[in-house]
Amino acid sequence: MKRSVLIGIILLINTALFSQTITPEQYIALYKDIAIREMKRMGVPAAITLAQGILETESGNSALVKKSNNHFGIKCKTTWTASGVSHDDDAPGECFRVYKTAEDSYRDHSNFLRAGERYAFLFRLNPLDYKQWAEGLKKAGYATNPNYPKILIKHIEQYNLQQYSLAAVDEVPKFNSEDFTDDKEPPAAAVVDEERVVTAVATPAENTEKTTLDLKNATTVINGSKCVFAKKGTSLLVIASKNNINLSKLLEYNDLGEDGLLSKDQIIFLQHKKSVGNKDFYISQDGETLYDVAQNNGITYQALLTYNNLKEDTKLYPGTKLFLKSIKTNDQTNKIVKPSSAPKYYEVQPKEGLYSIAKKNGVKVQQLMEWNNLTTDSLKIGQQLIVSQ
Repeated sequence: MKRSVLIGIILLINTALFSQTITPEQYIALYKDIAIREMKRMGVPAAITLAQGILETESGNSALVKKSNNHFGIKCKTTWTASGVSHDDDAPGECFRVYKTAEDSYRDHSNFLRAGERYAFLFRLNPLDYKQWAEGLKKAGYATNPNYPKILIKHIEQYNLQQYSLAAVDEVPKFNSEDFTDDKEPPAAAVVDEERVVTAVATPAENTEKTTLDLKNATTVINGSKCVFAKKGTSLLVIASKNNINLSKLLEYNDLGEDGLLSKDQIIFLQHKKSVGNKDFYISQDGETLYDVAQNNGITYQALLTYNNLKEDTKLYPGTKLFLKSIKTNDQTNKIVKPSSAPKYYEVQPKEGLYSIAKKNGVKVQQLMEWNNLTTDSLKIGQQLIVSQ
């Protein structure tokens, strides 16, 4: 029942968004949960799936995705028996698969990669190694664009998509890909040479039966700092011991005040985080706290608060624009943006909007949006707004 409701909500959101241009951040927010589920179901890294979706659909704005729900540019081929749509690609009027929902497209994408013999070697790679996956897709003949891997890697690093692979990595399935034959493709003569090339990067013969790695200790890098994804209930002392790190240092690296068990699944850094993000800003997602944003983007908690003139107890709302580095004005960089005096806060009351709040406090709506890093005029009762600086 919950799954049906979720699909219905996504359909409604898609219908509304198809009439306007959406941003990569909005695309990610819409489909990240599906990508995570698919990684748990079939083993395709969520970061790779989302990066491909962003590229193939132009962040959900392409003509093909709007008329077919086809997020990965998968063509009909002889094995496809459902409906298709004509679209110009490598040749005019090619047939592309049509899906009822975006989730159907994501599932077919996972099935397509799992079933294709030329993609089998990918599932012997570390699912957290997005660079090898990106290069592997090109070598296997998924795309003709020579820059395809570079584009995927750029999207993953720019939008921090690796956090979604980290969220699913402990549940990557273990099964023999030969047992999965849905939508199996006949050998393609055009990729014979490239299949010979990818053999060189496949797992050595003695490990060919192992389709996944032991990922409990797998590490990755976010914003230049090494980290690991830890499950709820994991002891910080255990993480420190396994990684040969002093516990006090581990707490320092992660802006934590005391040892204990993790209260939720989260990223834990194994070295100092940067004080500057690898992009200008980040749009907060539903359920995230300021601490989550700092961890997910690999910057120190204090730096995040400083760049945005926020207090530690500030409640974060979805869609809030948060700066991850200093702001440039008139070619001069503000090393740290600090208010000259303490800001004045106002609590949103029932039926109040930005216009009425601005009028009541003698300021402009645009000022309210800038001071509070708002990207929409949607407010919640009880929300704290800065109304004076």
